[in-house]
Amino acid sequence: MQEPPSSPVGLNDRPSSTPAVRAAPAWRWPALALVSWATCWAVWRAFGPGWPAAVVAIGLGLILAGLHTQPWRRAMVAGGFPLALLVSGAPLPAWAWLIPLAILLVAYPRRGWSDAPLFPTPHHALAKLPSVVALREQAHVLDAGCGLGDGLVALRRAYPTVRLHGIEYSPVLWLLSRLRCPWATVSRGDLWAQSWREMDLVYLFQRPESMPRALDKALAEMHTGRWLVSLDFPLPGQTAHAQLDTGTRHRLHVYRIEDLRPTSPG
Repeated sequence: MQEPPSSPVGLNDRPSSTPAVRAAPAWRWPALALVSWATCWAVWRAFGPGWPAAVVAIGLGLILAGLHTQPWRRAMVAGGFPLALLVSGAPLPAWAWLIPLAILLVAYPRRGWSDAPLFPTPHHALAKLPSVVALREQAHVLDAGCGLGDGLVALRRAYPTVRLHGIEYSPVLWLLSRLRCPWATVSRGDLWAQSWREMDLVYLFQRPESMPRALDKALAEMHTGRWLVSLDFPLPGQTAHAQLDTGTRHRLHVYRIEDLRPTSPG
């Protein structure tokens, strides 16, 4: 296990010696959702218009939604065509459809689709964490992908004396998080490029596909005595130091860095 560096490393530096982490494929989402919606619409146009064709297209959308593993993705794919059908008769100019797309791209850039969607951390979800991880005053704690700042609020309730940091890629969510959490240092940027070396604890509420990358980054950059905490999604091939019931539908997975082991590339 690496020893802490003799000189401080900036929070936004990425050391050149850091091994490359495995990148999860990002093209499948939202591309598969767009293909699913387009297929439903094509079926409706080919056999309709009319309610029989609409029922067939909606049923096809439900089948295609089942191809996705995450519940929120299944809901979006299943609901996309019915929503489009409901508003298709509205007297809107063609360019009006670009407005919600522009808002979505500004609030949630294409790069952000490869990370977790906007699901807030329940504010009391981390209440039991101090009973397992005791942090010193002024310890550095990072919410990696902080969204609107709900994870920062939960971390502050659990550890009122630590120094909280957040990082968020979306400019809109970053600004809102800064305004909502003035007591935290919230940076705009890529959570995978920001160094975790100075962090005593890193908190994640990401996606299952992101966890191998999080494991690689923790092994490369974090030192003995530090902690990685993930809401809902465990690190692959690792034994958690603790698993905590949060009093919600979520479960907290707590890892000591010295207990982590590299997994095989396959």
